[in-house]
Amino acid sequence: MSIPAIGKSAPAFRLQDQDANTVALADFKGKKNVILYFYPKAMTPGCTVQACGLRDSEAELAAQDTVVLGVSPDPVNRLQKFIDKESLNFSLLSDEDHAVADKYGAWGLKKFMGREYDGILRQTYIIDKDGKLRHVINKVKTKTHHDEVLGWIRGNL
Repeated sequence: MSIPAIGKSAPAFRLQDQDANTVALADFKGKKNVILYFYPKAMTPGCTVQACGLRDSEAELAAQDTVVLGVSPDPVNRLQKFIDKESLNFSLLSDEDHAVADKYGAWGLKKFMGREYDGILRQTYIIDKDGKLRHVINKVKTKTHHDEVLGWIRGNL
């Protein structure tokens, strides 16, 4: 699947969060920014670093009227464990069948330790108050992901 086009409507979705509540992109219409980031697996080293960077950026993200949503193929109960373990302050969404990842072009061929398999591609999408896709980060560095997100938001007030 290809990445949706910048300036076009972001693909709609409805997924369960860590509390088994249904969350839809439409729920955030009017928010200045929605950070929708796809990560491979809760409680793994890289995913933890990435999530904690966003967690620690909460004050500035809130000041910019920005909400963060993390999406992975993890089941709902694993998401709650991740939130509890790392004191995360944003919602995590379960995309077990990777249907939403497919819509966003965030599911595809990966290579790790000499083997190839399909999985979540670590990508981030910034969606504006009208539901339009404004920016895509497709080469995410887990340690500096939050800085890149904040930098883009600061430059696009």
